[in-house]
Order: sequence, then C-alpha cells, then structure tokens
Amino acid sequence: MTDVVMPQLGETVTEGTITKWFKQVGDTVAVDEVLFEVSTDKVDSEVPSPVAGVLSEIVVAEGETVDVGTVLARLGVAGETPAAAAPEPEPAPEPAPAPVPTPAPAPEPAPAPPPVPEPAPAPEPAPAATPEPAPVTAGGSDGEAKLLSPVVRRLLADNALDADTITGTGLGGRITRADVEAAIQARGATAAPSPAPAEASIPAPAPPAAPPTAAPVAAPAPAPATTPPAVAASATDHEVTLTNIRKITGQHMVDSKATAPHVLTAVEVDFENVERVRQAHRNEWKTEEGFSLTYLPFIVRAVADAVHDFPHMNASMGDGRLVVHGSLHMAIAVDLDFQGLLAPVVRSAETKRLRAISREIVDLATRARQKKLSADEITGGTFTITNPGQYGTLLQFPIINQPQVAILSTDGVRRKPVVITDSDGNEAIAVHSVGVLALAWDHRAFDGAYAAAFLDRLRTIIETRNWEAEI
Repeated sequence: MTDVVMPQLGETVTEGTITKWFKQVGDTVAVDEVLFEVSTDKVDSEVPSPVAGVLSEIVVAEGETVDVGTVLARLGVAGETPAAAAPEPEPAPEPAPAPVPTPAPAPEPAPAPPPVPEPAPAPEPAPAATPEPAPVTAGGSDGEAKLLSPVVRRLLADNALDADTITGTGLGGRITRADVEAAIQARGATAAPSPAPAEASIPAPAPPAAPPTAAPVAAPAPAPATTPPAVAASATDHEVTLTNIRKITGQHMVDSKATAPHVLTAVEVDFENVERVRQAHRNEWKTEEGFSLTYLPFIVRAVADAVHDFPHMNASMGDGRLVVHGSLHMAIAVDLDFQGLLAPVVRSAETKRLRAISREIVDLATRARQKKLSADEITGGTFTITNPGQYGTLLQFPIINQPQVAILSTDGVRRKPVVITDSDGNEAIAVHSVGVLALAWDHRAFDGAYAAAFLDRLRTIIETRNWEAEI
C-alpha cells in the first residue's frame, strides 16, 4: 500500500485545497497519470500519481484544505482491490446497541429529588447559571475553526471575527482568505459612519451652542467608505462563481492599485529591424524549434540589456527602501483561456540569449495552461512583461505586479508609414512594422525622467541591435 501525500508545491506553500479527484476508489492508476488537482494561494496544479496501482482509499475529499505532507489517498496493487472493501464491515451497526446501557445512570437523578424539598427557596438563585450558554457558542466556533486554513484562522483571531458570521465562497462553502478580508473591510466601512449619528445627536440637546455646527463638517468623511449596492440577478441573468485564481488575481490587483502610485509612460518603437530577421528565419526556426518566432523574446532580450543601464527598474519596494536586484527574473504574464492570469518566471534572463529565452517562455506558458507549474516557478519575479499585442491592442495601462516597481505592456505591431533618414540625411517615407511599448511604474521608486530614459534606451536597442547575430 502506498500513501499519496499533499506535495510541497513551493517553498512558501504550507497547505493546499483538493479541488478535484480525477480517479475514484477502485480505479486503476498509471505512473504519472493525473490523480488530483490541488489549489494553493499561488497556483492550481494537477498532480500525477507517484506509482501505478489501484486507488483503494480517498482520505481527503474535494474541497478540504490540509497541510503539506498530509495523507490524501492510498494506492494498492490490483489484487488488493477487494481488500479495500473490507473496512466496510468495521463500521457495522453492532456497536450501536452499546449506547443503550447508558440509561443505567438514570437512577442517579432519582436521589436528586430528595434534596429538592429541603432547600425549597434555593431554586431562586438557579437562574444565575444562565451565563453557561456563552461557552457553548464559543465551543461551536472552535469546532468550525478546525475546518479553516491556518491563514484564515489567524486572520479571524487577529481581527476578533467570528467564523459563524462570515459566509464562505470557497468550495463547499469553505471560508477563504478573501472572505475574511472582505469582512474586515466591511466592518471598517460600517464602523466609520457610526460616529456621524453620535455627533448629530450631540447638537440636538444643545442647540444654543454655535461651535457644534462644525460637527456636520465631519459627516462627509464617511462618504468614500460607501460600499457598492448589492446586485440581484434577474430571471435573464446567470451567476458565475469566481475561480480561485480569478479571486487571487483580483485581490492582488486591488492591493497593487491601493499600494503604488501608478504612472504610465509609453513610446512608439520601429520593429522593422526585428521584422526582417523574423521573416528571414521564420520557416527554419519553426522547423528547428517547433514553435513560431514572435516579437516577445526580442523584447525580453532588449529589456535585459536596458535594465543593466537602469538598475532601479529591476527592483522591489521594501519597508521604506528600494531593493535593487542583482539578477533579472523576468515574469511573463500568461492568459489561461480567459479564466485568469499567471506570471511564470524566466530566471536570470540577463544571462540568456534569444533562442534560450524563446524556449523557456514557450515551455512555461505551455505548462501554465496545463496546470503543471510549481509555486516556485511563478514567484520571485523582479520585472514583468504582459503581452496583449497578439490581439492588436494600441496601448494598455497594466497594473504593477507587487512588490515589483514596473511592468511593461507589449502592444500590437502593425505596418504603417514612417519617416526614415538615410546616411546622407535625406528623409523619405517607408512602410515599417511599428508598435507601442507602455511602461507602468511606481512613482515611489523613481521619477518620470528615469522611466522615459529607460524606454528610450529600450527602443534604441530594439531598433539598432544586430539581431541576425542573435539567431
């Protein structure tokens, strides 16, 4: 019998939620065949079976959250399948009669009546015992806490929240971290307006006093804390439950906008130098590599060189300080069939040439869509690139991937007329491939001149480098 345990999906991941079992008890499982899907606060992953055999027992059901190393299921050999059914007789109804003897204590209440008549007036103080129900409710909340993840339990304890007052949106109604954070925000929003009515009631008893008129001035303050009205679905509407990745992505974006003062700086880039190389090698490249040569690896390669001259672009915001990184770990945003985004990381991009960068980007993107990335492969990025250009976008204002200080959007490249200058200084009009690079950056890290200079350097590299040598 082989135990299947919750895998370590990343250095900082301590727990996971089983979202789906692909096999049922009694099914035959091959080595490396997908057995179950697990969701963490960083990534959803499909986990293969470590050995071949028959799934004899599922210990952790779908929707349950357990720590890394917890036994999830047990696999046995084909001949042991019948043995799996043996445990069923154990919970036979035979033990049920055992509780019947419990009525034996019934005689004990009998002696109780004699003392009752003696302290006839004593029953009066009995109501004092009424406070006892309080511990009962506490016990109930403790029981619920056992079904919550450590992160959720900590948030509930730190903010003095009762799990019974929160409606869970996770699988099977499980309370998630996002649910608790929403409850904390809601409590803050409702607590803020409370002083207003108190102040309003003060002027009432003392109308003669002129100073109290200043109190209403504070009333507008709670206005920004108003929450959006609840939306009720009509007969023609339908509701879509947000996936774990959708919720996490949304929360990260909200946190980023609330944390960093976002600024957008964009430049138009002539990609004709890149386009000529792409067209000259497209067929050979596709045959050798098995995938198309796009603009993205050229841009990543150029960013790696530009960052060398502008190191503060490759940085993260710390507590009152800027942490400038020695290596460029390039996070590439990958769309998951419009269901969410992941940003797997190309490690030490500054040490890799165009072909190696292209291969790694394709490999990471493919495995991201197949849910085969580990949490470590989507963490530790120091600069991010998002690539909506494949849909012909003109310009996108991306949101910074915290705690990084910048994210670059590579927008659509299209043929358009441009003014060119020959070696003699003569101008002419030609049709080139032109696109926009839009940089969203954190104004706490540097100023506009630094961002503009970085983009100018990036544009120069793309337009003038000898890309033929890179191929």
